[in-house]
Amino acid sequence: MRVRIRGAIGVAAVAVSLVAAGLVVGQPSVSHAGHSHVYSAEQAQAIEQGAQAIPGSEFRVTCASSHRRQDDPIVFQNQSGVSHMHEFFGNRTTNAFSTLTSLRAGSTNCNPVSDRSAYWVPTLYKNGQAVAPDSVTIYYQGIHDRTRAVAHPQGLRYVVGNAKAASPAENPAARWSCTTQSPSDRNFLNCPAGTKVETYLDFPTCWNGRDLDSANHRDHMAFAVGLVCPSSHPVVVPRLELLITYPVNGTGLSLGGTLNGANVTSVPGYTFHGDFMNAWEPAELERRVRNCINAGYICGVDGNP
Repeated sequence: MRVRIRGAIGVAAVAVSLVAAGLVVGQPSVSHAGHSHVYSAEQAQAIEQGAQAIPGSEFRVTCASSHRRQDDPIVFQNQSGVSHMHEFFGNRTTNAFSTLTSLRAGSTNCNPVSDRSAYWVPTLYKNGQAVAPDSVTIYYQGIHDRTRAVAHPQGLRYVVGNAKAASPAENPAARWSCTTQSPSDRNFLNCPAGTKVETYLDFPTCWNGRDLDSANHRDHMAFAVGLVCPSSHPVVVPRLELLITYPVNGTGLSLGGTLNGANVTSVPGYTFHGDFMNAWEPAELERRVRNCINAGYICGVDGNP
């Protein structure tokens, strides 16, 4: 079982300038509006409550970086090369044209191979050079109402985070830390020599029970308020938590993002965000939810306690 301290997240709006000298990787006129989101005070509180919640049950998936592309099959579906640079995990075929059918027909570098889902986040850069993660672990966790949790439906897709955040206060989903069990922060930390940078991103746990997507790729999902799903989103699903470790430390860190309509590699850590498209083999995902989440066990990648 993993042991990790979840430090308090600062909410002060720290003025951090966007470095205009970042490497420009393309200049289409894009807004990335699907990753831009103004969190209400209630939503921010729900995210932080969820971040502090200790899972009572879980199973996990381990993946590696599969490839890197300027694609986003949720926000910029069927528009190749339009997005800023993303790091894709798991399904090796993920691109701007990905669908449930194409993902299910593709291969994955995840363990177990029954998970052909697509996961992606903005690419991390160190002094302008792209950095592939050391490791990616995806936890599926029961943090509330675990006995009522159901498997994510096939084809469900959603995003979390705020790629257009202008300050740390505008993205409560972003969390960075060091492998020394340091407290987390919404922006990059200056991790000391001998440690590595890590980030962990929590997804919402409440579904409206109808829609596999929505116009802003968020409204069909919701964060539990006080660890209780709102009546508008009554269906409990396991929380996805991405834990990503990078083989770097110190300063000079930035992310792929958009600035003034251009795709750049110089945006700060508090713009972190992530995407998920579910392409699990249904029977295997349902078995893990039943035997691990519902039953209250901590399971490994084989889906067994």
